[in-house]
Amino acid sequence: MSSHHKMSENAVIKQADFIESVADALQYISYYHPKDFVDAMSEAYEREQSAAAKDAIAQILINSRMSAEGKRPLCQDTGIVTAFVKVGMAVQWDKTDMTIQEMVDEGVRRAYTNPDNPLRASIVSDPAGSRKNTKDNTPSVVHIDMVQGNHIEVAIAAKGGGSENKAKMAMLNPSDDVAAWVEKTLPTMGAGWCPPGMLGIGIGGTAEKAAVLAKEALMESVDIHELIARGAQTTEEKLRLDIFERANNLGIGAQGLGGLTTVLDVKIKSAPTHAASKPVVMIPNCAATRHVHFHLDGSGPADLTPPSLADWPEITREVGDDVRRVNLDTVTQADIEQWQSGETILLSGKMLTGRDAAHKRIQSLIESGEGLPEGVDFTGKFIYYVGPVDPVGSEVVGPAGPTTATRMDKFTDLMLEKTGLMGMIGKAERGPTTVESIKKHKAVYLMAVGGAAYLVSKAIKHSRVVAFADLGMEAIYEFDVQDMPVTVAVDSNGVNAHETGPAIWKVNIANAKAKA
Repeated sequence: MSSHHKMSENAVIKQADFIESVADALQYISYYHPKDFVDAMSEAYEREQSAAAKDAIAQILINSRMSAEGKRPLCQDTGIVTAFVKVGMAVQWDKTDMTIQEMVDEGVRRAYTNPDNPLRASIVSDPAGSRKNTKDNTPSVVHIDMVQGNHIEVAIAAKGGGSENKAKMAMLNPSDDVAAWVEKTLPTMGAGWCPPGMLGIGIGGTAEKAAVLAKEALMESVDIHELIARGAQTTEEKLRLDIFERANNLGIGAQGLGGLTTVLDVKIKSAPTHAASKPVVMIPNCAATRHVHFHLDGSGPADLTPPSLADWPEITREVGDDVRRVNLDTVTQADIEQWQSGETILLSGKMLTGRDAAHKRIQSLIESGEGLPEGVDFTGKFIYYVGPVDPVGSEVVGPAGPTTATRMDKFTDLMLEKTGLMGMIGKAERGPTTVESIKKHKAVYLMAVGGAAYLVSKAIKHSRVVAFADLGMEAIYEFDVQDMPVTVAVDSNGVNAHETGPAIWKVNIANAKAKA
C-alpha cells in the first residue's frame, strides 16, 4: 500500500505532517494486513492438505478479517518499530528543532498510546540490566538514507519479538551455497516465528549491512508466484526460487505442525562484499506481517487508503461434534491422559497467565522459600503464556494471542515439580528436555495459534489481575474462557506434534514430487 502526492518544485515538509503520517501508518498496520499477504495466505489455505495446518491458516485469516473490521491489533505483540527513511537532498523542513529519529519516535508514541486503539508497549531500556519498560514503545530503530530529489519516502514496519528472535546470521565462505545454508538453518528456527511467513535474506556488505539488507527486503510485497510464472533471470531470482522450493519441501508447515506451506515468499537484497567474505543474514516475517510505504512531498500528511473487506476470503471454522470440549475448572489428571497429540480441543473455564518476567519472579519466590503470592495457586491448573493488549470500550481484554513457549522451557520443570501445574498453553515447540519433563509429570502442552490474537481474545469472557500488577502486560491474570481453540502439541506420553507433523509432511511432499 503506497500513497503518492504530486511533487511541488520546492517541497517544504512539515514536521507535524511527518509525525502524523508515522502515527497513522503504525495504527494502520496494527490492524490491516497488506493485501498481497492476505492473497498469499488465502492461496496457501486453498492448497493445504494437512488438517492441522489448514486450521491454523484459517484462524490467521479469520483473525485478519476481524482485526480489519474491529480496528484492533492482529497480534498482541504489536512489535518494535523499524523505519527506513529516504530523505531527498533538496528537502526543506518547516522546523528543525527535532531530528528524524525524534520525529519518528514522537509518531510511535502517539500511535502506541492512542486511546481508541492502544498498542502494547514492548520496548525495554537497559537491555543487559533492569530491562525497564519505556511505556510508549520508543525508541524505534530508524535507518536514514539521503537520496536525490525533494521528497521523503518512508517504509515502516512493526516487528514482533517471536519472529525477530529467530534471525540467523553466518559468515559463509565465498564458495558456500546460500540456499543450502537456509535449508539447514530453517528447521533450527522452530515455529516461534509463526510460519507461514516471508524470509528476508541479506547477502554481502559487512555483518551489519547484511542484517539491514535482510530487514529492508521484508518491506517488499509478495510476488513469488509471478516470478515462478515468468521464470528467473538474475542470480538473486534463481536463488529466491531455489530457497522457496527447498524451504517448503521441509514440511514444517503452518505453526510448525507439518504442512505444504512454510514460507510465502523469499526476498533477497545484496551488496558488494570483501573478496574473502560472504555475510548472510536471514530474518523471518511472522503471520502478523505489518508494513506500509508512504511518500511526503509537502502537500500534507500521507493518505493511507483502507483496504476493501472484499479482499478477505470468506472462511468459517466449523467445529465438528467430535471435538473434545474441556472444562478447566473440573478437568482431572485422568482426563488429560486421554488427550492425543495433534487433536483439537476447546477450552472453557478459568486459567492463569504468566510469561518471562512472571516465571522469573515465581522461581525467586519458590527458591527463597517465601512461596507464591496470595491468590496464585497452580494446583490442577493451566497456565497461558500471554502478554495481552490493554482493552478498549466493552472489551474484557485486548488481543491476547500466545507467546513463544520455548522461552519458558527453563522454568517448566520447576513449575511442574513445585506448583502442581497440570498443563501449559503457548505457541511453537518445546525443547527436548521440556518434552521429557512433561512426559515425566504426565502433564500436557497445548498450542494456540500465533497470529490469531484478536480471535483468541473473543473467547476470553472475564479477566482480572491476580498478582505482579507492576509487570504490566507480564502480570499474572486469571482468564475465564469459553471454547478457546487449542491443539494438543505434547501429550502426557511425550508425543510431540512439532516433531511428528513436519516429519510426516516432509515425506509426503517428497513422495508427491517423486510421483509427479
